[in-house]
Amino acid sequence: MPEKEVRTKEMVWVLDPNQKMLGPVANGGKIVAHTSPGCWGPMITPEGPSGHEVTKPVEVEGAEVGDAVALKIKKVKILSTATVSGTDQPKEGYFNGDPFVAARCPVCNINNPDCEIVGTGEESIRCKECGKPVTPFGFGSGYTMVFDQETNTAITLNLEGSEEVAKNAKEMSFLPPESKQYPINLWAKADLPGVVTRVRPMIGNIGSCPSVPFPSSHNAGDFGQFLVDAPHDYALTKEQLSHRTDGHMDSDEVREGTILLVPVKVPGAGIYIGDVHAMQGDGEIAGHTTDVSAEVEIEVEVIKGLKLDGPILLPNKEDLPFLAQPHDSNLKEAARKLAEQYKPPLEGEVFPLQCFGTGANLNEAVENGLNRISELLTMPLDEVKNRVTIAGSISISRLPGVVQITAMVPSYYLKNLGIENLFQEQYS
Repeated sequence: MPEKEVRTKEMVWVLDPNQKMLGPVANGGKIVAHTSPGCWGPMITPEGPSGHEVTKPVEVEGAEVGDAVALKIKKVKILSTATVSGTDQPKEGYFNGDPFVAARCPVCNINNPDCEIVGTGEESIRCKECGKPVTPFGFGSGYTMVFDQETNTAITLNLEGSEEVAKNAKEMSFLPPESKQYPINLWAKADLPGVVTRVRPMIGNIGSCPSVPFPSSHNAGDFGQFLVDAPHDYALTKEQLSHRTDGHMDSDEVREGTILLVPVKVPGAGIYIGDVHAMQGDGEIAGHTTDVSAEVEIEVEVIKGLKLDGPILLPNKEDLPFLAQPHDSNLKEAARKLAEQYKPPLEGEVFPLQCFGTGANLNEAVENGLNRISELLTMPLDEVKNRVTIAGSISISRLPGVVQITAMVPSYYLKNLGIENLFQEQYS
């Protein structure tokens, strides 16, 4: 029987459509997740074949291949009180083709070796077999960050403070009981002390299950490139990348109050959540940001017959690009007066449509996103480009290849797709 509320109780490294899902959750029901930190914890956990640990996918009642599911993000609450992050430096000899997926002990020559914690610092994760440090990454520049009680403000610590955090690494990470990762707080990094910043949590990896197994961190058109003809168990062909659902977006606008439409590529959809960040600037230029444990609540709604290739986001109004903000009465009146003078028929009600594009680089990602809009709306590609240019925007979610493409489109396009009500709910 479908449940009105499903609470996630298991974590996974790999999104595998062949594995049994949690749930099902009722159409219109709620998923409540306690997520573990995304990048750095999994990156220093050699046993895990992914750069992310996410919640086990949840089946949604009535979701069939070729449908979409609207995820209404109702709550994103940070649970960690500290985190460590920074730029990464892969360590040659410590991985087989991909440091995120296939860590390797260079002494024992074992892939994804069993490990244990010995003390704190960058050599604290040791191979159980030989006792040598075995993590496939080190830091270029790293920092330890703590949050105030209201989780509105954060500061980075000096070495003394970061070492105090390392002594309480697991507790301050607030890992879920089901988490298998080692807490990155053990590493006590302090290369950037005294920085003050704001906190605005967002979800870096959220969506539906791909139709072939993907390490969860690689469910995107840029990171997915590392899987093509890779020398490990999760190798894919270039053609199989089309099975992705682009859940790993790292968009700072995927946050509390937004609506995310995701494709259904396997029966039941398989909704998962992970990689919550305390804050992130567009582009995630350091490659990583402040990974935290969090409590996330989403409501799900099945959209029958809405065939998507990748996600569509309805951001909060304040996050919309300037040219794609809802038309107010002053703008409408000025447009009406111009139309009386020059006599063109105005389009009437319009809404901001924002699609994600992903690819090996930014150019490929832009091309992917523009084509997705063109195919979704059955609109000529050149018209899409014009609309994005004069009534929209392209922004970078993550380097090397995730973008958000926004264009104002007439409401009748959205009505024909069966999603106009969601845009009315979000913007009217």
